[in-house]
Amino acid sequence: MQNFWTASGFDTLTKNDHGWLRVTPDYLRFILARPELAPIQESGPQERVLHAALDADPLRKISPEELIAIEDADARGNYVYFLKLRKALLDAVTLERFYLQSFRKGSIDLPPVFLELAAHAITRGLLDGIDDPYEVRVGEMFFRPQRVSIEGGQILAADAATIQMFAETGGFGSVGRLIAQQGTALASVNMDVMSHENAQLYWLRENRYSYLLDLTHERAGEQALARLLGRWVKHFLGVDVSIEALPKIDDEVWRWHVGLDAESTLILNDLYENNDVDEARLKRLISLFRLRFTDDSDMRSDLVGKPVYLGLAITEDNVLKIKPQNLLINLPLKNNG
Repeated sequence: MQNFWTASGFDTLTKNDHGWLRVTPDYLRFILARPELAPIQESGPQERVLHAALDADPLRKISPEELIAIEDADARGNYVYFLKLRKALLDAVTLERFYLQSFRKGSIDLPPVFLELAAHAITRGLLDGIDDPYEVRVGEMFFRPQRVSIEGGQILAADAATIQMFAETGGFGSVGRLIAQQGTALASVNMDVMSHENAQLYWLRENRYSYLLDLTHERAGEQALARLLGRWVKHFLGVDVSIEALPKIDDEVWRWHVGLDAESTLILNDLYENNDVDEARLKRLISLFRLRFTDDSDMRSDLVGKPVYLGLAITEDNVLKIKPQNLLINLPLKNNG
């Protein structure tokens, strides 16, 4: 099997008997090497000393005096967050438990980048042994925003940061940025749509986030998303579900729904409450799914036999930011009352 997403930190983690990812000192070193914490040319000597000490022993206790000694205020704040993150990770033992606890407690007191890092590694672990490039490309959406275009009924998702990078540099990094600053036109973005002909080439491009994903109804991208959402639920909650894509919700006794992002949550809420939703806003609802529990005993008793509808929507500026945690905290599980 391909060892993909080498930038996820997955290789620094180990699995427990449940398949969840145990936090290790090497994973903490991986976080310390991130741009948010790694020293830069302007870093002061005290910051460098602290970083080296933590890299040597990621579990080392840090005194308030060592934090105060960091020369740059922003860097000092980043280390405060790192220590808070380290405690939360070590207390949780696994990334999955850390991820669940972070959202279930109601308020997030860590920068989003740390939760996205966890989602990156968790999704990588979830896809371990999967050889379907479509599911792996879909997995990118669980921790990276997408920019979506809709033309002629076709829905294409591109990695938002990749699009921005091309816009600024033409894909040529700092050299391209310099050329752009000089007023020279850059080449337009050239990204391939993942297809059965080129999908296997994904393994040569992983970590580049360079494939367009076709999320048009009944096509491979949308079907792969349905499969991965089902895996996500099973991995975290231990319940079997089936998820199928729908063209629309046609249910007079619609009882429960979960938005997979902030926009779809608001749109589905309005549809459920029979509030007016104008055509332009409705078109931003790009995918709908129906989730059913394989075992009704896993559901709330008052909802047994009823499907759960899922939605996916883009913002007014065509950005899609999936919140996979919504599936974990908003499903009508029996144990949630």
